[in-house]
Amino acid sequence: MRKGVLEYCILSILKDEDKYASEILGALKDAKMLVVEGTIYPLLTRLKNAGLLNYRWEESTSGPPRKYYALTETGHLFLKELNGTWDELRNAVNLVTNK
Repeated sequence: MRKGVLEYCILSILKDEDKYASEILGALKDAKMLVVEGTIYPLLTRLKNAGLLNYRWEESTSGPPRKYYALTETGHLFLKELNGTWDELRNAVNLVTNK
């Protein structure tokens, strides 16, 4: 379940702006989601291989080039579906837990 939520969070982080892995990790950390680099990189690769993300290399003024991730059109459509699924799940959990 956590894996699916993490995928949803990553796609949501990338919905409006391309980001590199450290920025994605920072956004997750800011949301109090503890994720390590060893988890995020394989997940980004799986999302890319599934056609939901693509990436580009960009030079950095403070170190090596950075790989920026972006949602593909398929990724945007999938995120839209996940938003609906998340709403349904949240409503069901709230009903069951009386919240």
